[in-house]
Amino acid sequence: QVQLIESGGGLVQAGGSLRLSCTASGRAFSTYAMAWFRQAPGKKREFVAVITASDSTTLYEDRVKGRFTISRDNAKNTAYLQMNSLKPEDTAVYYCAATKRDYSVIVEQFDYWGQGAQVTVSS
Repeated sequence: QVQLIESGGGLVQAGGSLRLSCTASGRAFSTYAMAWFRQAPGKKREFVAVITASDSTTLYEDRVKGRFTISRDNAKNTAYLQMNSLKPEDTAVYYCAATKRDYSVIVEQFDYWGQGAQVTVSS
């Protein structure tokens, strides 16, 4: 069983930056691919970024590519999402998720989820 706890959300002006953290319980963090998803009001949860367990390869949704960076620190059992050049359309609840697959972009293929962190970008 893995528990994920997110932190770092908040309110920021357009063009600003935020860093989200996701800290996992348990010893097997390094064996999980970690991802970030987001869900805006009235919309489905959507993929943002993923980092593999095997070699920390990263993959991004096109709209965040070049602005967001996903990373992990296995020694701290923590994954991060650095968000720069934020836009009002980035406003959503951001969720971290873990899967034993090497990687995935599909919500249903993730086994564990955090509670969500609100990110609000004002124009």
